[in-house]
Amino acid sequence: MLEKLKQAATTVRSKTAKSTMPVSTGQYMVALDVGTEFVKALIAKVTDDGAEIIGVGRAHQGLSDMQAGAVSDISSVVANCDAALNQAEQQAGVTAKSVIIGIAGELVKGTTTTVIFKRKESSKPMDMAEMEHIISLTQKRAEAKAREQVTWELGGKEVELKLVNSALVGIVIDGYAVTNPIGFQGKEVRVQLYTAFAPLIHIGALERVAEQLDLDLLAVAAEPFAVARSVIGNDASTNMSAILVDVGGGTTDIAVVNEGGVEGTKMFGIGGRAYTKSIARDLGVDFDDAEILKLHVTSERIGEKKLEAVKAALDKTLGVWLSGVELALGEFNKLDHLPHRILLCGGGASLDMLVEALEQQDWYKDLPFTRKPAIQHLEPDEVVGIIDTTNKANDHTYITAMGLLRVGLDTIGPSGTADKTSIRQKINKMLRV
Repeated sequence: MLEKLKQAATTVRSKTAKSTMPVSTGQYMVALDVGTEFVKALIAKVTDDGAEIIGVGRAHQGLSDMQAGAVSDISSVVANCDAALNQAEQQAGVTAKSVIIGIAGELVKGTTTTVIFKRKESSKPMDMAEMEHIISLTQKRAEAKAREQVTWELGGKEVELKLVNSALVGIVIDGYAVTNPIGFQGKEVRVQLYTAFAPLIHIGALERVAEQLDLDLLAVAAEPFAVARSVIGNDASTNMSAILVDVGGGTTDIAVVNEGGVEGTKMFGIGGRAYTKSIARDLGVDFDDAEILKLHVTSERIGEKKLEAVKAALDKTLGVWLSGVELALGEFNKLDHLPHRILLCGGGASLDMLVEALEQQDWYKDLPFTRKPAIQHLEPDEVVGIIDTTNKANDHTYITAMGLLRVGLDTIGPSGTADKTSIRQKINKMLRV
């Protein structure tokens, strides 16, 4: 209890300090990547071309603050977010109010739903009102499917879900793929729509975090969707295809992007902390010492005998993790083949033996790859429309936070582009929640 009071006092003091800085509500935004291991805060200035990162902050989370990507102690998470925000604001020199927060966890369900509609008046040109009606029905069908899946995973317990992200993947009219359905005639309309739903209790916790930080919540985004948006950008003609794997502290989030569209997202509850706990359990050391052993497994600072024990503990979790990746990718059974590029991000992806296992083991052979997948880290300079002027968000561990900024740009729309908006962007704007 004393520790909680200290944290609360820290939050109050830091909020007082913030009030001395210039505050902007329209030109700047904040991305909060509330991870199991770290909170990362990015402050960005919105520009005509995207966003420029001008402030970066990071704070460590306690062992009991998050569980498998979801908030379990709101007051502690608020204090950690506040510490990260203070760092970012000191560097940026401004206090931004609009925030985009990421959400993760095994109960966050993201998938692409394909629905076929038979139009009664095939000779009537399609308009936005009809398109909005079609998408509304598709979202309802996707929500029912997500609710059924979550209820099954919880052993029959019903959980209230909320839509967090929705994006158009593709439209086909009478067998003809179109990028702009408005004005087309036809009988059969096939719509592919990506939707992500999360339990209301998890979203409510993040809303409470934003409220206690005195921030205006611009959007809550499924983190694998945010990572996917980071590499797609606004180019409707992009043929970008890749598997994006975000290895965090508590979860591994996977997004499959096929020819510029998000096919779906999967999450499972094994991240960097699982490796640390395996070392702690097998070697009989506490968590902090186990973390040090994990981080130095490739150095010469560990004795040979202990190093063998550490690697053996890591191998156990690595085998389970690889099985999780295989199972998750196996659920994308509507694709003829999976993209052969795997892009890694997140702090857990810094573990060398994880990358080596993906490169060298045959975990992929029972999956529909046309050839052995190429493995590489996703670097900040590959994020579309986001520029880091601080040189602090300079590696793959900041990709998720940068992706959240990309979702923020999708939500508010970059300035000066109103007259250039494509029909896909207009529809995606209609989908925003």
